[in-house]
Amino acid sequence: MSEKTGTFVVTHAEDESAVVRDVDTAQVHTLASNPGLEVHDVLEATVAPEPPLDVAWEVIDVEDRRSIDLVDSDLEPTQHERELAADSEVDDLVQEERAGTGEIHVFCVSEGEVEPAAQDVLADEETIARAARLEAVRVEVRRSADDGVVSVRYLPD
Repeated sequence: MSEKTGTFVVTHAEDESAVVRDVDTAQVHTLASNPGLEVHDVLEATVAPEPPLDVAWEVIDVEDRRSIDLVDSDLEPTQHERELAADSEVDDLVQEERAGTGEIHVFCVSEGEVEPAAQDVLADEETIARAARLEAVRVEVRRSADDGVVSVRYLPD
């Protein structure tokens, strides 16, 4: 195996080791040591297998490091987000680029499914990976039980 350069999200971190996931390929790399990484950190980095067995990896270069804040907001979706949801069917996902950087994802859910859907988004590792791909540093999940709408805002800051 050879070194690999890409964008990685930290999915697990302990004092002695960490696990990073390539956000483009979903390949998982277990690091033999933890160079101060925390869960939800995003690295633009190069990793390489650690000799002699090449089963664990090490970070050999970090071009950029940032954290992604995952926010379970008590705010409701904006009027615009509710309008996007009104034009879609239950369980359809509507994606819209934000002015500048980031995206807004909005979906309608069945009655009684708003809170479980919001919690699923917050717990899903892919939410953080998507934020890393979009260069977001904050993910804000909003919901409205009355409207059956969940919005996920991938924000640059």
